[in-house]
Amino acid sequence: MTLVKTSIQEQLLQTLGAVIPASINRPVALHEPAFFGNELKYVTECIQSGWVSSVGKYVDLIEEKLCAITGAKYAVAVVNGTAALHLAYIMAGVKACDEVLVPALTFIATANAVAYCGATPHFVDSNEKDLGVCPIKLDSYLSEIAEVQNGVCINNNTGKVIRALCVTHIFGLPAQLKPLKAVCDKYHIALVEDAAEALGSYYQGEHVGHYGLCGVISFNGNKITTTGGGGALLTDDPELAKRAKHLSTTAKIPAESWEYRYDAIGYNYRMPNINAALGCAQLENLPVILETKYKLANQYRESISKIEGIEFISEPEGAQSNYWLNAVKCDFENIDERNSCLKELNSQGYGCRPVWELLCEQNVYQDNPKMNLEAAKVLATNVINLPSGYGLA
Repeated sequence: MTLVKTSIQEQLLQTLGAVIPASINRPVALHEPAFFGNELKYVTECIQSGWVSSVGKYVDLIEEKLCAITGAKYAVAVVNGTAALHLAYIMAGVKACDEVLVPALTFIATANAVAYCGATPHFVDSNEKDLGVCPIKLDSYLSEIAEVQNGVCINNNTGKVIRALCVTHIFGLPAQLKPLKAVCDKYHIALVEDAAEALGSYYQGEHVGHYGLCGVISFNGNKITTTGGGGALLTDDPELAKRAKHLSTTAKIPAESWEYRYDAIGYNYRMPNINAALGCAQLENLPVILETKYKLANQYRESISKIEGIEFISEPEGAQSNYWLNAVKCDFENIDERNSCLKELNSQGYGCRPVWELLCEQNVYQDNPKMNLEAAKVLATNVINLPSGYGLA
């Protein structure tokens, strides 16, 4: 065991011991849902009414609440964040044989939903400050490999259309949306936001998720608020919202109640009412959850600021993170050193995890086009998440 490894490991253990109250039972989960409001009441009402599937008042209500919280003009509630991403790419015009720029450092659903369209994920690099796509590197890369022809961006290496860029707000940290939007406009590329982890996060005073064409939110069980399983598409475009809702309900044409007619290949993606009922109660709790998230992040930040070799990843200037997951960047020399540290932290009862493996290193995507991923590779080795659940502050 090296000196660096021992130092980081021991100091992280000291930090976790100092920040997380001794009254919290071990093991401490990385993140888990918090139910302390009207969840049981709303779900019970939903069951008693008999409206538990994809039609009911709570589906409409959760969409209204999302618009009120995020400032988006329209929200379409669906079964999960991946389904929302699939719809978002369709709304961006992604077709078979197109390419979509996605970060190599993100959850695999960001790329999988591209593949659902028959398109190719094209992996791009991150920056080490906010973990999001680096606009400077992306602009430089596109200037080398792409050109705009007849209003579309063409990858000169593959001959394919680069239709969209998907930007992930990693762990709730807002990416650099303004310069990324400028790159998209320059190359005639649609901007989609994967804000699955970023409910309650803001970029320059505006809630993330609808800065570009559209964005998505996830309500998976481990997210900041949950519907058990669920997601939503956000947009300010009324026609896009109308089409997304239509496709999410199997593209069924409104007609007599006994008729089944369709005008497109649709998807059975609508959120069930019983899940929406749970989500409505969760959204009522969001302000309190965010308050405790900020408090926990500040406690971690203060403690880690005194430690050499460990950096707490803070929200970038001009942004406000929900701190869904707290992340630190450590001076590990290699993956083995990181894994040894994580093994010890978990054995001591602290649910810590590494960031994802790069998507271009997964078997299904290892032959996909990619730019130089220097920063993403460093982050994949050095970033770990600390326990971040409600109530740990």
